[in-house]
Amino acid sequence: MKTRAKPSIDDKWMSRQAMSEPITLEVGMKSPVFSTTDSNGVSHTLSDYIKQGRSVVLYFYPRDSTPGCTKQACDFRDNMARLKSEGYEVLGVSKDSEKSHQKFISKQELNFPLLLDTEGALHDQFGTWRMKKNYGREYMGCVRSTFVIGPDGTIQWCRYNVRAKGHVEMLLRELSLEE
Repeated sequence: MKTRAKPSIDDKWMSRQAMSEPITLEVGMKSPVFSTTDSNGVSHTLSDYIKQGRSVVLYFYPRDSTPGCTKQACDFRDNMARLKSEGYEVLGVSKDSEKSHQKFISKQELNFPLLLDTEGALHDQFGTWRMKKNYGREYMGCVRSTFVIGPDGTIQWCRYNVRAKGHVEMLLRELSLEE
């Protein structure tokens, strides 16, 4: 008699996601409300940023310390002064652990928080956990995506499936923040 391994939490979450199409957010829609902590245990809620009149650049990336994700994070780091001066807060999101985020922040000297989403709730809310294809293989994973949420809680700009290289430069151009 064969015994089957019990599905893990990730397997259950991935199969739930695979059964239904992920949400696709668009400019002008109200942003999903979120509340989570960063790798230092600091709480981040969309309502707090709205109360402060701040805009949020919420970007989703697949994995800490990989070449593309490092390039994208360092581009945000290097443009942080420009973004902050225009009222934007940058928050990165992946399913990596607190320890992984802390190591990534330290090694790359990142100057913005990385939010914890190990269970995938934020990915689910923003529709960034999707079917991906790589070398003919299909699997569920994080689609690199960015959402700019205005101080009124609406999505001012969003894009799914962005490229890591040149993404921040394109975002600055789209937000009319280039120098």
